[in-house]
Amino acid sequence: MSRFEIKMPKLGESITEGTIISWSVQVGDVIKEDDVLFEVNTAKVSAEIPSPVEGKVVEILFKEGDTVAVGTVVAIVDIGGENSGDEGVAVVSKTASEETPQVKTVKTEEERWYSPVVLQLAREAGIQPEELDTISGTGYQGRVSKKDIKSYIVRKQSGGIMTAKPAATPEVQRTTPASGTFSAEGVEVKEMDRVRKVIADHMVMSKHTSPHVTNVVEVDVTKLVKWRDKNKDAFLRREGVKLTYMPAITEAVAKALAAYPQVNVSVEGYNILFKKHINIGIAVSLNDGNLIVPVVRDADRLNLNGLAVAIDSLALKARDNKLMPDDISGGTFTITNFGTFKSLFGTPIINQPQVAILGVGYIEKKPAVIETPEGDVIAIRHKMYLSLSYDHRVVDGSLGGNFLYFIKDYLENWKE
Repeated sequence: MSRFEIKMPKLGESITEGTIISWSVQVGDVIKEDDVLFEVNTAKVSAEIPSPVEGKVVEILFKEGDTVAVGTVVAIVDIGGENSGDEGVAVVSKTASEETPQVKTVKTEEERWYSPVVLQLAREAGIQPEELDTISGTGYQGRVSKKDIKSYIVRKQSGGIMTAKPAATPEVQRTTPASGTFSAEGVEVKEMDRVRKVIADHMVMSKHTSPHVTNVVEVDVTKLVKWRDKNKDAFLRREGVKLTYMPAITEAVAKALAAYPQVNVSVEGYNILFKKHINIGIAVSLNDGNLIVPVVRDADRLNLNGLAVAIDSLALKARDNKLMPDDISGGTFTITNFGTFKSLFGTPIINQPQVAILGVGYIEKKPAVIETPEGDVIAIRHKMYLSLSYDHRVVDGSLGGNFLYFIKDYLENWKE
């Protein structure tokens, strides 16, 4: 029998595990390439996983409802061989079978996940991947934390024990009071859900990775407000979606990224990676209170109608938990709308590996001084704040300021 291992795929940036929702095949089924094997749910998406090969399913190693680390073998397919037709009853197990040593292999780099902070500290200390794999972890699910790698480096430099000694056993570190229990009088302890854990790790990593700077400008969007009021009913009848301000803001950002390609980049060590596509992520609040960032690909190539339809479609898919891996990957810049919650402005955290993020504030009426040929007058205008957080490693104040002013100027001179 020629065995092919089906592994849990990585379905997005920062995803480390997935939960098997349902199997579409059983042991003994003969499958073709691209036949759906199982459905998986991660912290960000749900997806049907197709088979990369054709053959016969001979083992299923996890049951529905199991949460499995990325890179772990979940099924075995016989892809042919001299004895493939003479196989007896296949072994089926709910967890990895002890009778199949091929499955119980040493963790590979793909299977053992390290945060960018840990990898950076390891590189700076000259620790090779093979050596990193030997370090005991006290973090979530035994992962190597920043504290673990720093402790290991100190011990190594002082000539002490070469393997890090955890501050406490992993079992103690991972023990969390059950959800809904009281650990002290008047305090209820609830463990974060999977999505919130991923968000928490991602935000902490971003603050450790990028030195954040935030610029804020006030924008007179009176022309844009009047244009929307004039066109929103006809737009809804024609396109079938509500006309919001987000397509116009996204168009302005796409134009700015084309004018200032130094913002449409990511950083890898001391290298700057210039992105050829302008893919803009739009932060969406989910019904459970969590957040996800679907991506409008090649936003600079879409007109206003195309942007409105794309943004509306992605938001609906996000709230219905129907986003696919491609919907949330490849973003080069992100927009988050604080105005949805009537906040004037905020200082958003950069969505790694991007180098900038735009925060959009609430639009409100304000008295403003307007210059006219007859002199200055006070008028009621629609104003909002835009805040740009950027990575000061590669974006300086001049670039960040000019980029933000480009967006301001574009919106203030909106053609009605």
